[in-house]
Amino acid sequence: MKEFKGYQKGINLGGWLSQCNYTIERYETFITEEDFKRFSQWDIDHVRIPVDYPLLEEEDGTPTPHGMMYLQRAVDWCEKYNLNMVLDLHKAPGYFFNDREEQKFFYDNDLKERFYALWMRLATAFGKYSDRIAFELLNEVTEPKYSKPWNEIANECIKRIRTVAPNAYILVGSYWNNAIDSMHDLDMPYDDKIVYNFHCYDPFLFTHQGASWAWGMPNDFRLNFSATKQDYLKAQNELKLFDGFMPYAPNDVIDHTFFEWRFERAAKLAEERGVMLYCGEYGVINHADPHETLEWYKAINTAFKKYGIGRACWSYKHMSFGLIDDHMKDVVDEVVKYL
Repeated sequence: MKEFKGYQKGINLGGWLSQCNYTIERYETFITEEDFKRFSQWDIDHVRIPVDYPLLEEEDGTPTPHGMMYLQRAVDWCEKYNLNMVLDLHKAPGYFFNDREEQKFFYDNDLKERFYALWMRLATAFGKYSDRIAFELLNEVTEPKYSKPWNEIANECIKRIRTVAPNAYILVGSYWNNAIDSMHDLDMPYDDKIVYNFHCYDPFLFTHQGASWAWGMPNDFRLNFSATKQDYLKAQNELKLFDGFMPYAPNDVIDHTFFEWRFERAAKLAEERGVMLYCGEYGVINHADPHETLEWYKAINTAFKKYGIGRACWSYKHMSFGLIDDHMKDVVDEVVKYL
């Protein structure tokens, strides 16, 4: 399988230019140059920067006066500290993965054109940095019914981007929130610069334990990563959670072999289609025991390395998954070794 060179070990900057209150104070203070300096001291090669369209556009589509400035600043910091960058459009006009009322984008021609126009602005501004910036078209398509329209939209967007950024890597994910199990329904790659993108929060019962936004998940539910497969299945049955919370692992113990099994099919698909693989998000909620979180990172890192899959953990700070938040202080130096 081809390796996504320069994007093998990274970290997400969630909550900075995305999923925030869209204020200048937030953009100026949540992430600063000192954070990029810290990244240069870790063994990582890139950052993934989620961006919501309100950074770049007013509600009527008029460009904001400051949006491109903040992205350019991030680009400059990446250059200064020898980092590559994934520019991820996390929220588009008419679509947000976390709001089922805001998903008309897939069938609205005006919203599609606005999406293409926004990407043309981004590609025109940052395509010249194609040696160190990759474009991620859209974060986490949700339902299978959007598969066909999304493939059509993605291909049209790539076609237009190629007129101004012929050499940029472009990341495309599938439905079920970039699930690895839906990757086979992506269209064949548009060209040899396409990267198939997935997210991995398996086992979900561990990584999202107590998550208030997860359907059917009790706030006080706790489970260790080192629990057996039977422990996971028992918890799933008792809580009456849907099957997607726990893939049916082939072995009794959930360890690195679980992730190797999870990634095997995707690696084979990528090999057959001649594309690179990238895991744009993976991480553990702050409710989990930090030492168990460390063991999870060790296990998934083994599988990433086996298949040569590039990745970026979620997330650097806050967002309920903060790598440097207080609860992680005793293990963060070790965890960083296994990103």
